[in-house]
Amino acid sequence: MPEKKPTLKPSWFVYYLRCADNSLYAGVTTDLVRRLQEHNTCNKKGAKYTRARRPVKLVYAEAQENRQLACKREYQLKQLTKIHKEALVNNFTSPFIE
Repeated sequence: MPEKKPTLKPSWFVYYLRCADNSLYAGVTTDLVRRLQEHNTCNKKGAKYTRARRPVKLVYAEAQENRQLACKREYQLKQLTKIHKEALVNNFTSPFIE
């Protein structure tokens, strides 16, 4: 009988987008590439905030184990001051970002 491989839950990501007006938008997703595309092109699935501030660019992302942790981290990120948010983004390097 073949062994069953454990199925991994999808990783969740917390991310910041840099909008065309230089503001930052925080969100959560399981697929960064799809979500970035939705923010830039889709009027039904992109966030209302980013629709008026296109194009947006991914400038920060971090993985979380599940949606609950991702949402808690998103809340923490949103509570940061603009200076702290910018410092976080400026000091971040990741394979997710070009």
